[in-house]
Amino acid sequence: MPCGACNSLRLSSAPAGVLALALLSSLSRCSLLEPKDPAVSVLSPYFGTKSRYEDANPGLLPDPEAPRRDPELLEETCTPVQLVALIRHGTRYPTAKQIRKLRQLHTLLQARGPGEKGADATGGRNLGAALANWPLWYKDWMDGQLVEKGREDMRQLALRLASLFPALFSRENLDRLQLVTSSKHRCVESGAAFLKGLWQHYHPGVPPPDVADMECGPPRINDKLMRFFDHCEKFLTEVERNDTALYHVEAFKTGPEMQNILRKVAAILQVPVSNLNADLIQVAFFTCSFDLAIKGVKSPWCDVFDTDDAKVLEYLNDLKQYWKRGYGYTINSRSSCILFQDIFQHLDKAVEQKKRSQPVTSPVVLQFGHAETLLPLLSLMGYFKDKEPLTAYNYKEQMHRKFRSGHIVPYASNLIFVLYHCKNAKTPKEEFKVQILLNEKVLPLAHSQETVSLYDDLKNHYKDILQSCHASEECELPKVNNTSDEL
Repeated sequence: MPCGACNSLRLSSAPAGVLALALLSSLSRCSLLEPKDPAVSVLSPYFGTKSRYEDANPGLLPDPEAPRRDPELLEETCTPVQLVALIRHGTRYPTAKQIRKLRQLHTLLQARGPGEKGADATGGRNLGAALANWPLWYKDWMDGQLVEKGREDMRQLALRLASLFPALFSRENLDRLQLVTSSKHRCVESGAAFLKGLWQHYHPGVPPPDVADMECGPPRINDKLMRFFDHCEKFLTEVERNDTALYHVEAFKTGPEMQNILRKVAAILQVPVSNLNADLIQVAFFTCSFDLAIKGVKSPWCDVFDTDDAKVLEYLNDLKQYWKRGYGYTINSRSSCILFQDIFQHLDKAVEQKKRSQPVTSPVVLQFGHAETLLPLLSLMGYFKDKEPLTAYNYKEQMHRKFRSGHIVPYASNLIFVLYHCKNAKTPKEEFKVQILLNEKVLPLAHSQETVSLYDDLKNHYKDILQSCHASEECELPKVNNTSDEL
């Protein structure tokens, strides 16, 4: 529900008491709008998939609308002819499941006895009491929906990309943009917000029309591409619905690192340790991240944890992503080959059209999905793979791991393929080259660490996936042999 008329409520500028009263007395959802000046926290680098885009890309903070040109980007003799972007939705509200857990924790804090509500053992501020009185502003209706900050994420990304690739995002190409999105509201809304950012680029100061009235029309929903995991029976059976698939996640929750945090937080909040569990600790940690990302407020939830705690909780989140979306099981990544092949079908078509001196049908292809869309695809391509698997028992050995989801897929993360037409100064031969960008930075190729590849070489490297990975076969469950050898 848009709340654009309520920008006058600047949450970060109000004293805590005034803030609490304002929020408690207001029945308007518009009071949930965040300020423009984001707060900072030492915990911010460790929020995993709940990370703000600007925390993973801090160069954007001075001016989030200014294009950031990576010096590795090709120029001079090469002209970009197509851009295919896979974009995670912008900042969102917590899911209803997370909100229920937070409500459970909040109720636990409010139920503490009178003797537990004084100053803590060090004579300092009683965090348990502060959090019991801190307004619980998350409601069930929010359930993962895009927030105003998420629309800003998308609008600003559109402005930066349009400035970075002006020929592709030209006004004349607007009706040739191809937009695909997951059916989830936050993705559909992200696509619409991106289009409005493009409108702002073309028509500064002119209010955008409804997305349905724009030349390219609204984004097209395609869950088989953007939520391929929902359509893969093998993944659903062997990972999603399999209680043992996340063994290492559950084992880490009861391991020494998490148990230390459990005891520490119980002492800080002055509640019995038996009333807490790893899930409640994690939701408290994420509440700090949601308050920061959505409202720009550094709430008392952030004071419960230090950076050592945050590193452990980040690892818990990364373990889940690793085993459910990354390298933990082969089907996680192989289920994404339908999306990988779709990307190369767009690139193939652009190459063929360019060779025939025809206009490229879709100079810009934008696909809006989830962290769960991007991580399997990046794993399929061989990115961020550590020498040893992430397990419940090697936390210390994995302190410098490559697989850190907050650095890879924060809110508004984006994986971009740029196809170039290049003319060789020495020979009349024309070439097609590709660069891959992750979060607007050139991503060295997983197999060569080069920052650019001939298109044919890239296709050759991934020929197994492009030719042999068929989602229908990959996702088919093994047939059960019902014959018996018994006499």
